[in-house]
Amino acid sequence: MPLKGEFYQRDRTWQPPALSRDYKTSVSRSPQYSLISLENSASEITGPVFGHDDIDPIDNDLLLNFAQEGQAPIGERIIVHGRVLDENSRPVPNTLVEIWQANAGGRYRHKKDTYLAPIDPNFGGCGRTLTDADGYYYFRTVKPGAYPWRNWVNNWRPAHIHISVFGSGFAQRLITQLYFEGDPLIAQCPIVNTVPDKAAIGQLIAALDLNASIPLDTIAYKFDIVLRGRRSTLFENRLEGN
Repeated sequence: MPLKGEFYQRDRTWQPPALSRDYKTSVSRSPQYSLISLENSASEITGPVFGHDDIDPIDNDLLLNFAQEGQAPIGERIIVHGRVLDENSRPVPNTLVEIWQANAGGRYRHKKDTYLAPIDPNFGGCGRTLTDADGYYYFRTVKPGAYPWRNWVNNWRPAHIHISVFGSGFAQRLITQLYFEGDPLIAQCPIVNTVPDKAAIGQLIAALDLNASIPLDTIAYKFDIVLRGRRSTLFENRLEGN
């Protein structure tokens, strides 16, 4: 029988409010009624599950997985790596981690993205991988560019990568965003500034990791993901708790 994990009281000051006037779309997206918690059913907890057969060997390599033969995407080549952990820093193995992002010019490969930056024909902007026995994950990609968005007159999103983490079934999904150390736009972003605790914002910023960088090739950034507990990584689709 598996041991039950320790219970950690949720720190509500760690999470941003659903309604933030400076983040204009939160006005229409914020709930009008009190939040409720729903228990997962047995079918949600037990499956379906993900296996290694579902992952292609280059799914986690965005430099290759959409590029034409002999070609490569334009931009600063980077590695994003880290571990998925529980509230007691124990590894979470065999977890599906997916990412999606804009290209080096700040444009997504999406029909509704009309930003002036060009589409990169050799960059798809998405990838996936499974954590290993130590909870470790690894991606190669290009550093995404900043882009403007229709909030106030001159708001720009910092460079960021969206990250999705699945549990043992499709209903157990957490989504967050990763930012990059040293980006001056982080402090100016109305979305980032909805987070009330500066330490919580710090957990959304990937640290430069020269030890994992490949000389003359690729810069690395380290980003650990904490799933539960008082100091969990902020997950934008689970503000009520995770």
